[in-house]
Amino acid sequence: MPTEKPRLARLTTILTQLQSKRLVTATELADKHQVSVRTIYRDIRTLEKSGIPIVTEEGKGYSIIEGYKLPPVMFTEEEANALITAEQIISKNKDKSLASNYVNAIEKIKSVLKLSQQGKTELLSQRLHIRTNIEQEKTSDYLMELQSAITSYHLLELDYVSLQNKTSTRNVEPFALIQTQNNWILIGFCRLRKDFRMFRLDCIKKITNKNEAFEPHKLSLQDFFEEQSKQWKNTPDTPLS
Repeated sequence: MPTEKPRLARLTTILTQLQSKRLVTATELADKHQVSVRTIYRDIRTLEKSGIPIVTEEGKGYSIIEGYKLPPVMFTEEEANALITAEQIISKNKDKSLASNYVNAIEKIKSVLKLSQQGKTELLSQRLHIRTNIEQEKTSDYLMELQSAITSYHLLELDYVSLQNKTSTRNVEPFALIQTQNNWILIGFCRLRKDFRMFRLDCIKKITNKNEAFEPHKLSLQDFFEEQSKQWKNTPDTPLS
């Protein structure tokens, strides 16, 4: 039946979304698939009846029970090509930890590709050339550590040399990361200055995890940008700490 194909594709996508996020709301799913929330409710019931252990958190959303293993995700040719393109772009990134971890991740992803896809992705990787950071310069190795500290709310001690060549040690509550003009910038609450500051990763000389959790800041990154917009005349990384 012609109506079954779109629904089957939607159910497969919903299953993928449930695997990729800790919690997914019915409204979020409805908006993505351009269907009603009631349709999503029916889809969730269909997945449950097929044996998928979906947990419903009242008023919050859906998740798959922790530890449940699903068969490997299948990629379309376009999705596989997008991953290979991202591999080429990320390999040029100036943060060593990001580049090396993506290499490991993409190898695992390639292992679930069909044999016909593997040949094509190998060919594509040989026919792509990203003309940025041609020298393969790596100026930092902290991005993965900072990401972990952001999501775990861990206080960090930074040994930092500013663009004005001033050395300082800061206790920082990491808040967010942005990339601009090929530079990674850490936004964090500096306890010395008692305010948010921005730190270029290529100016960080050492990071020490203080093994101390801090209280999460009650604002989003968009809230932060809006609060700071009047102070920024050019790009978010000027002036820098």
